[in-house]
Amino acid sequence: QVQLVESGGGLVQAGGSLRLSCAASVRAFSTYTMGWFRQAPGKEREFVATITWSGGTLYYADSVQGRFTISRDNAKNTVYLQMNSLKPEDTAVYYCAASRFLTSNSAHRVGSYDNWGQGTQVTVSS
Repeated sequence: QVQLVESGGGLVQAGGSLRLSCAASVRAFSTYTMGWFRQAPGKEREFVATITWSGGTLYYADSVQGRFTISRDNAKNTVYLQMNSLKPEDTAVYYCAASRFLTSNSAHRVGSYDNWGQGTQVTVSS
């Protein structure tokens, strides 16, 4: 069982930045593909970014491409999401997710992940 704990959310003005962290309590963290998803009120959970276990391939949703950066530190069992140029439409609960040996072609799908964190709120004011 993988435990994921997100942190770093908060309230920020439009144009500002936040860095989310997700600490994983698991052995062999490097074998897990890690993803960030978000869910706004009344909307379905959506893909934000992923970093694969093999080679660290990165993928982003079109809505965050060029503004958000996902990274991982396998020595610290942690994945990060650096969010720059934030917009009000980025407001949501952000969730970290993990799936062992998940391949890149499935890494954008909510259903591909079997381990989720509790989420952290990000609010961007206009």
